[in-house]
Amino acid sequence: MLMTSMPTKPPPTVGFLLHDVARLLRKRFEQNARDTGLTRSQWQVLAYLDRNAGIQQGALAELIDVEPITVGRIVDKLEGCGLVERKAHPTDRRVWQLYLTEKAGPKLDEMRGLGEITRAEAFGAIPEAERARLLDLLETMKTNLAAACQSPAAEGQARNG
Repeated sequence: MLMTSMPTKPPPTVGFLLHDVARLLRKRFEQNARDTGLTRSQWQVLAYLDRNAGIQQGALAELIDVEPITVGRIVDKLEGCGLVERKAHPTDRRVWQLYLTEKAGPKLDEMRGLGEITRAEAFGAIPEAERARLLDLLETMKTNLAAACQSPAAEGQARNG
């Protein structure tokens, strides 16, 4: 009798693994934030505006990697809730800058608390030193990739290497 071996499953790649972890973090945050009255996309816009007060809509769309029209709809909704306001640019009347309102402060505190809960669930029993090391490694990867994205792609390396 001829024995055939089962095909082996390839090891996970960093890209797939990071994608899956990010997807599950988003999913779990959405579950934890279900009763807040805001969507994950709305929370994301609030978080980015907290770090980038006065940003223009197009630049915000680039940061969160969505179309400007999508950001426009999210901002419209958040403006309607009294959490975001558009202010005219001081020197260019065609441009609107985005700012959080005072009412957004408690919502951001709530979001940070939910984020902390979600991160604690993700890290589980991983020791603090390993958590810090992971964050350092991811920060280094981000820096490396940001620099690489400023250079032309390495054509043919995957096919020829």
